[in-house]
Amino acid sequence: MSFGDPNNPYGQQPPQGQPGGYPQQAPQGVPPQPQYGYPQQPQPPQQPYGYPQQPMPPMPGMPGMPGMPGMGLPPLAHWGQRAGAYLLDLLIIAGPMYLVMFITAAANSGSSSSDSSAGFSILSLITVLYAIGMGFFQLYKEGSTGQTIGKKALGISVLREADGRTLGFGFAFVRKLAHFLDSIICYLGFLWPLWDQKKQTFADKVCNTVVIKVK
Repeated sequence: MSFGDPNNPYGQQPPQGQPGGYPQQAPQGVPPQPQYGYPQQPQPPQQPYGYPQQPMPPMPGMPGMPGMPGMGLPPLAHWGQRAGAYLLDLLIIAGPMYLVMFITAAANSGSSSSDSSAGFSILSLITVLYAIGMGFFQLYKEGSTGQTIGKKALGISVLREADGRTLGFGFAFVRKLAHFLDSIICYLGFLWPLWDQKKQTFADKVCNTVVIKVK
């Protein structure tokens, strides 16, 4: 007479392949099934293959930048701001030079002294050098920060439309040369931002740049 396994007093046979009555292991590569009585974890619904994924909604409070999908362009500078910044920069660069030239012409008309003429000529040369140096300084500021002195005063900035980065000195110089396109048809390119959707001049369109508000 056999009393069976002392660890199994009820005489039940353990499951096949698992000694001692332990639960059967799932084959390798097959996820284990939850035990009876344990709560099931909800699974997120899966999109059928081939259906487009739902886009992530934009984060609230984040301003758009040029070239960022779904974000759109930031507020663009209007024509008055651009014209005001240009006139202010022109006054800073060329104003002293023209002022000295006017004083020199007025002084030479009433005096024939060679010493005074030489002095005014030297002063005129200094102002010309100032204008050249200030012009390059303005290009450097526009390329590195997006703002000349005039643009900063008017609260606007020029950036690359594709990615919102600053132009760099070289590209800012190329854009300045491209303004020639704005003047060849009766200066129509300078007026183009008045009705253009992106408020761009011809030079902006060629160089893929936009002028935006920064304050």
